[in-house]
Amino acid sequence: MAGSTLIEGGYVATMDPAGAEFPRGWVAIRGGRIVSVGEGAAPSDVRDAFPDRIDATGTLVTPGLVNTHHHLYQWLTRGWAQDSILFDWLVALYPTWSRIDEGTAGAAAAGAMAVLARSGCTTVGDHHYIFPRGSGDIVGAIAHESRALGLRLHATRGSMDLGESQGGLPPDFAVETTDDALVASAEAVTRHHDGSFDSMVRVAIAPCSPFSVTSDLLRESATLARDLHVRLHTHGAETVEEEAFCRERFGMSPTDYLESLGWLGPDVWMAHCVHLSEEDAARFGATGTGVAHCPSSNARLAAGIAPIRSLLNAGAPVGLGVDGAASNEHGRLGSEIRQAALLARLRDGAGAMPVRDALRMATMGGARVLGREREIGSLEAGKLADVVLWELGDVEHAGIADPVAALGLGSLPRVRRMLVQGEDVVVDGRLARADEREIAGRVVAAAERLKSA
Repeated sequence: MAGSTLIEGGYVATMDPAGAEFPRGWVAIRGGRIVSVGEGAAPSDVRDAFPDRIDATGTLVTPGLVNTHHHLYQWLTRGWAQDSILFDWLVALYPTWSRIDEGTAGAAAAGAMAVLARSGCTTVGDHHYIFPRGSGDIVGAIAHESRALGLRLHATRGSMDLGESQGGLPPDFAVETTDDALVASAEAVTRHHDGSFDSMVRVAIAPCSPFSVTSDLLRESATLARDLHVRLHTHGAETVEEEAFCRERFGMSPTDYLESLGWLGPDVWMAHCVHLSEEDAARFGATGTGVAHCPSSNARLAAGIAPIRSLLNAGAPVGLGVDGAASNEHGRLGSEIRQAALLARLRDGAGAMPVRDALRMATMGGARVLGREREIGSLEAGKLADVVLWELGDVEHAGIADPVAALGLGSLPRVRRMLVQGEDVVVDGRLARADEREIAGRVVAAAERLKSA
């Protein structure tokens, strides 16, 4: 358990409901939780009570970033199908992904999460949906790697049961039966989910997408998740091809189709949501359905620009996601803040996404999407001590007028220090608990093994 730590002297952006910022502030931490936050120099009684001090002079201090959507296993297949749209990209990669197992998935997760950590991410949301027969406990392998690095994990047990022979996109060898997927999803929750306040691993149930799962699996997964009191996740309205698939097969838009199966609600979040109407955005807001916005991946696959301003104006929870490492090869969550701000402005005008709104999506927005707004996402007394100190003294940011703009519009700053539950995870831009060279070696070996299998 973490001791008593005082972070002082940095520019503190709390992301609390009032948006409080302190040009020179302090954050007091004890036992893995934030005790108090303040402006100016810490009072003498606070300094006396918190002997372990971190000098944050020259940094921007923010809550830890929350990644709401990723496919960690794809770290092993970066650089493939570089000029493809989503459907063609998937078809090119499914045969290789269908050989993934516990060992390769663990190596991939270590590599992808190492990069996430070094970009200021303290909470990782992962969507794994390919489980070849005999592949072992993939969710458990991912959870093991997150613990080794010291990161908070929201794993989702994904699934696909609509193979090519049934009119789906994935090849038949890459899918499970409906019953097998439901049983395995329940087992993953029972084995790995921790619903406590300071949980380091939570599990959600996550059928992959309308074009890779049956209506039965979507409907029954929703019932199962609610019986088990866990959250639901899927891809939704990502591409025009998905829109055409849903209209041809179901006679409905993706949002109408998912709603008909019980998939709008405050316990649901969907990735992408690029092709939503204003009415769809209003329904997301009214039902509290969350959105994982993945701007770089959407651009990489030419999916489009999501209507994020409309969703935020409607009150929908919106967080940021890196998405699959094979459709976002840099893998850094911190960079998505800038991407989100720029693409929203490209779509809706210069005032559509102030940098503080983009940072809020990466912190409190992500916490809302994952149902953890009471625990993480802002620097407030009583919350878990997930904190990032961004270095602003390097040449890239020296003299910048606004520290928040350094993160939201400038080059991604180096992480001087990152704490999860009050414990060091990154120090001076490097992992504090793991050997980066060892992880890189594991990634290279696993990628070669996957390609040659």
